Amino acid sequence: MSPISLIIIGAGPAGYECAVRAAKRGVQVTLIEEKSVGGVCLREGCIPTKCLCRTAELLDEINAAASFGICLPEGTPRVDLSQAVGRKDGVVASLMQGVSALLKHPNIRLVEGRAQFAPDGGGKTVIVNGEHLTADYVIIATGSRPRPLPIPGADLDGVVTSTELLSKTTQPESLAIIGGGVIGLELATVFSTFGAKVTVVEFMREVLPGFDRDMAKRLRTALKRRGIDFRLNAAATAIERNEADGKLLLHFTEKEKPQSVAADRVLVCVGRQPNVENLGLDNAGIDYGKRGITVDEHLQTNVKGVYAAGDVNGRLLLAHAATRQAYLALDHLLHDAAPEEWPAPQPYTAVGTPSVVFTHPELAAIGPTEEQLEESGTPFTSHKARYASNGKAMAEGAADGMLKILATPDGKILAAHILGHHAADLIHEVAALMSKDATLADLQSFVHAHPTLSELLVTASEG
Repeated sequence: MSPISLIIIGAGPAGYECAVRAAKRGVQVTLIEEKSVGGVCLREGCIPTKCLCRTAELLDEINAAASFGICLPEGTPRVDLSQAVGRKDGVVASLMQGVSALLKHPNIRLVEGRAQFAPDGGGKTVIVNGEHLTADYVIIATGSRPRPLPIPGADLDGVVTSTELLSKTTQPESLAIIGGGVIGLELATVFSTFGAKVTVVEFMREVLPGFDRDMAKRLRTALKRRGIDFRLNAAATAIERNEADGKLLLHFTEKEKPQSVAADRVLVCVGRQPNVENLGLDNAGIDYGKRGITVDEHLQTNVKGVYAAGDVNGRLLLAHAATRQAYLALDHLLHDAAPEEWPAPQPYTAVGTPSVVFTHPELAAIGPTEEQLEESGTPFTSHKARYASNGKAMAEGAADGMLKILATPDGKILAAHILGHHAADLIHEVAALMSKDATLADLQSFVHAHPTLSELLVTASEG
């Protein structure tokens, strides 16, 4: 039997990680990338943001040093944004080199250029730089980009997306953010810590739509104590330049009343849209819409043998979800090609995928929210533990937080929502338990070291 051939369009987390896994399984992979390997997450999203989040976290710790008995020289610590951005760029460059090294596999051919499905190619032939490339299977992993905001003044100098803001080396004195989602709150935390006056304008009645409302409100309250101003139920209507002082004026309606806020920069982060243009999807007869490419439970499009993984299908816009989807698509196509050799794959579900907001404090979640369970009529019980009850949290000066586990009446763990120190790490114990359909009793059955934050899980489970 000749080797299976696979074309992957896009070298972001879904694309390059799937390419490496497929190559190790003997698949002949052609990986096509228009820009550079690593994708948005590595170049201008997750990693760059987390680099600045770490800088902000260190500044917070330095400012709190006196409460731990540490005497610092006189003067207020400040951030040199150009150095922080330089460090970020260095981290990104190093990781991109690592990705490039992974792709130097004999079964991987990396092609630089824009791919477009060829007419009458049955979805298995793409054109890149004038060359026709054909394979047994195709995975589309072209990702997404920031969604524009169609209001007057959105094209003014100083109105930026997260990509542009992360490259700026001058610190704004004031920043207005349109959108209280994950990106908006993370960057609000960063630049507020750096010293900017930050205002977040959110269209919905609460920040972080889709997250547990109780936890979202708690996080907003914590960020408000840090000096961030929130304007909820507020719709941005226009942006203009104030000629008197050169600042930008963001106009919005708050509870149907006209309002405005002045800022040096305006960050627009109102969601993302899939990169489906210029792929020639119509040439291949592939179904797609505003939310992305239509796929089934195995991430396969309506064209057999053609898959779409990651942001481009609109299912769940997270880098780790994209990688997981690509792996499942690979499992499905391997089984399709050689069912006697490769086992039948599991269908994709987003239930076991954790989400994290790297604010200060962090917010992490897995599984449905209380609101979603109530809407579906699913019986559940809520079990909570406060960080202030945990010895390690108190010792580290991180008493602000709450951990919540949602379970069925007989104890099966359905979800967890954690707001507080190291929430991004704690959530994975729950993810492991949920993957095995574990119960609260299972969680209580093994010993957690003392003193650790992980004891909060036990405390909640017993409540």
